[in-house]
Amino acid sequence: MDENIQKLNERASYYSEQILKLRTEIKNKIIGQDDIIDNMLIALISQGHILLEGVPGLAKTLMARTMAECLDCDFVRLQFTPDLLPADITGTKIYNHNEASFFHT
Repeated sequence: MDENIQKLNERASYYSEQILKLRTEIKNKIIGQDDIIDNMLIALISQGHILLEGVPGLAKTLMARTMAECLDCDFVRLQFTPDLLPADITGTKIYNHNEASFFHT
């Protein structure tokens, strides 16, 4: 049992170091946006999604592009307009009561 706990602790330590390295790398390029960077990392770790919105000049695109570069991922920017909703891009899950299941549109 102690060996399993030790292995888990080693894995947690390894991943913690990797996340801190990623955070540091992003913060080297993005100054003064620590809370947003942390929230982006939380979304990444939890396999969630994030919608960056705000006035022009807040480095939203640069943050997303920097994270993608640090993770060696592709980057695509979507420009939202007032008449566009996130569901227009991601789709919507609708509950079908007759089949007691959700379907994606």
